[in-house]
Order: sequence, then structure tokens, then C-alpha cells
Amino acid sequence: MFIADFHIHSKYSRATSPKTDLEHLSEFAKIKGIDILGTGDFTHPQWLKELKDQLEPAEPGLYRFGRTSGLRPLNQETRFILTSEISCIYSKAGKVRKVHIVVLAPSIQIVEKINSELAKIGNLKADGRPILGLDAKELAKIVLNVSEDCLIIPAHCMTPWFGVFGSKSGFDSLEECFEDYTKYIYALETGLSADPAMLWRLPDGRRTTLISNSDAHSPGKLGREANVFEGSDKISYNAITSAIKAGGDPSSDQLKLGYTIEFYPQEGKYHYDGHRECDVSLSPEESKKYNNLCPSCGRPLTIGVMNRIEQLADKPEGFKPDNAIPFKSLVPLLEIIGEALGVGPASKRVAAQYDNLIKEVGSEFHILLNAKQNDMSKASTPEIAEGIVRVRQGRVNVEPGYDGVFGKVRFFSKIEKKNFIRQKILF
Repeated sequence: MFIADFHIHSKYSRATSPKTDLEHLSEFAKIKGIDILGTGDFTHPQWLKELKDQLEPAEPGLYRFGRTSGLRPLNQETRFILTSEISCIYSKAGKVRKVHIVVLAPSIQIVEKINSELAKIGNLKADGRPILGLDAKELAKIVLNVSEDCLIIPAHCMTPWFGVFGSKSGFDSLEECFEDYTKYIYALETGLSADPAMLWRLPDGRRTTLISNSDAHSPGKLGREANVFEGSDKISYNAITSAIKAGGDPSSDQLKLGYTIEFYPQEGKYHYDGHRECDVSLSPEESKKYNNLCPSCGRPLTIGVMNRIEQLADKPEGFKPDNAIPFKSLVPLLEIIGEALGVGPASKRVAAQYDNLIKEVGSEFHILLNAKQNDMSKASTPEIAEGIVRVRQGRVNVEPGYDGVFGKVRFFSKIEKKNFIRQKILF
């Protein structure tokens, strides 16, 4: 089994942690239990230089971190795969379009050729995720002309502002966006505010393979969403991309995409409609009553992912295709610990419990997916262990996110939390 997170960013992208370098990414990948990690931002000249200086070839098309820090050997188990996100902003059919695209590439040499072509169009030095005045179809054409082995994947495909199906600047279908290049779009990225069950209702969500990635802007956010490959112990760039292309119909003896790991989509910051400035959050049904206008100020609502799904769906809620790749919904471990302790996920108490769980039980994904409740209780508290089990079982309540505000996950009632406090006082 291999866990992969393809879509991340480096320290050269806007609004990212300065610690998002290869040393910290490699370290946190091991803590999280990620086997294959995207490099992100390969279009940025300085980041590409660091990739060339600090990575060394591993399996075909994959790399490992080759530098050591002092006398302590760094993680060389995690494999890196060359990836980058590109922001295409352009006009098409009388409307401004803003579409983010993730590109996977098989080698440094191919990346250099792609960058050479894209540098003719825009400034690649300005941001790790460059903004190009380039039609998404033309981007696909440029990249695939360099190498047919590259993958073009629309990022967080449903989000309002930069998803290919987004309510603000997206399209109603992949064909409307990519035209004759649609046949080369093998996958869609679900994004934090949507999950496969939602996208199965769309024709393009059934035609393509649905993958999930963290879009991490700091090492601690790695693995918020991820992909689990299984069925073979042989990995390579071609094995991974072939598995994505095959989707739910892989050869039995090849690597396959077994399932994806998802956010609870309600926790994503664009699940519901809303207006952040007015603290207004609405379901699609409620928005319809207000003609998609904010009931507080009268301005247009930011139409979220759930509403957009309803607009584009040709299948009812609950529909599942025959060849659907399954998924598991999880909550990041820091959030679970924080909820169990009744404090924020960034608190020192949460960090201490997290570190001890990793030390005593294993990686974060092992804890979230497989660890025994008794082992987790011994390494933390019974409440934390119970919270992890409840998340696995889907026994959660989520207050939906909206207009850039993340949703809130709850898996303990107020009465249960009071009982936890009472027990701690007594014992």
C-alpha cells in the first residue's frame, strides 16, 4: 500500500510557510505516513534549482531526498514526484475564466522543457503557482506536446473561484473548457469542499478518475486528503499515472488506485453558499429562497460547491457508479485531539499528545486508519482514542463551511464534554 499526496506548494508560493522546503516536507511526510509526495511548484526557477540540487533519482520518474542534516540521516523513504499547479486566467465565451491545473511530469528534463515554453507566456519567477493568461486547453496542448506522459488534472474542481466547474468563473463541462483535449483529461481533483459521492452525480465525475490531495501550504497540512495505491509492490511514475488513467478498471497485476482519503466535504471552506462579511451561511435550498442574494446586505452570495453540484448533476443524491473507486472520510489528527481536549488544534497540549501518539503508535495515517483503540488510549487519553474511532465510523456532526470559512467538525456532544471534565476533576 502506498499513500500519495500530489498537490502541494513550496515556500515560493504566496501564503505559504517558509518551512515548506524539502527538508521539512520530507520530515513531515514520514510523520504523516506519506509514501509519495508531489514536489509542487516545479515551474518556479529557484524551487526547481533546489529540487535538482537536493533530490536524487529513485525508481523511474520518482526521486528521494538525498541531503543529510548534520549527523542525522533524513527521510529517504518517501518518494517525490514532479508536480506543479498553474493558474490560468483568460476570457472564453464572453466570460473571464479562472482555472487551476495540476501538472504531473516524468522527469526533470521534461519539466525544464515545459518551463521553457511557459516562460514565453508569463513570469514564472513571480510565484510558485504562476498566473498565466493562457487558455486551459492551450496549457494542456503545450504540456502534452512536450511529453504525452504528463498528466493534466483540474485542481479542486468545484471551488467557486478557481475550479473548472466553479460557480464564479468555471465551466459546465470539461468539454466546454478543454474542447478536443478533453480526451486527455483522465482525472479530477475533488478538493476539500467536495467528495466522490458528490461528483459521481456529474457526467464528468463518472467519466474521470477522482483523486484527492492536500493542496498544503505548510508541512503540517500534508495529507489532509490523499490517494491510496495498492495491488503491487512496484512503483514508478508510469505505474502511478497508469493507475490514475485506468481508474476503476485496472489490470489485476498492476498498481491500482484502491481508495481516496477525503475531508468531510462540509468541513471545506466553500461547501455551503454564504457571505463571510455578514456571517451568513445558507444551504442551496435557502439560497434559492433569497434569489442567491445575501439576506443581510443584498449583495450576491458566494455560491458554494453543494449548490453547484445541484446545478450540474444528472443523477440523484446517493447515486454510485458500478466502477466507483471507494473513499474514506477522515479528520486531521490535530483537529481530533483538539476537539477531544476542548482546545484549539494549535495549542501546546494538542502538540504534546500528537507527538506522543506518533512516537508510541506510528504515523498519522496508521493512527487514523488502522491503530487499535487500546493502543491509542495508552499513548494519549480514552477521549482522543474514542474520537479517532468515531471519525473512522463517520459518527460526526459538521457545521458546513462557506465563503472561505472552514466548517467545524464535532464528534462529542456538550454533555459528553462536561462528563470528561468532571472525570478529570474527580480522578
